[in-house]
Amino acid sequence: QVQLVESGGGLVQAGGSLRLSCTASGHTFSRYAMGWFRQAPGKEREFVAAISRSGSNRDYADTVKGRFTISRDNAKNTVYLQMNSLKPEDTAVYYCAANQAPSVLITPRRYNYWGQGTQVTVSA
Repeated sequence: QVQLVESGGGLVQAGGSLRLSCTASGHTFSRYAMGWFRQAPGKEREFVAAISRSGSNRDYADTVKGRFTISRDNAKNTVYLQMNSLKPEDTAVYYCAANQAPSVLITPRRYNYWGQGTQVTVSA
């Protein structure tokens, strides 16, 4: 089993930037593909970005493409989400998740492990 802890959320003005981190423990990090998801009040959890085990493959939701970048450092057991040009509609709780599939996945139910989430609030 792997444990995930997110950090880096906060309050930022529109147009600003934040970098989220998710640190894993409990198992070999490089065995897991990782994803970032978000959930706004009253809405379903939605895909944001995902990265393969080695970091060679990445995928993004259309709503964040060109603004967000997912990366990972397997030596530090950490996955990152760099968020630039933030918009008020990016406001949500952001979750990182892990799965042992060999490919990048965008469906939440395919992920086995989840962090507790970190709040991101973007003011207009």
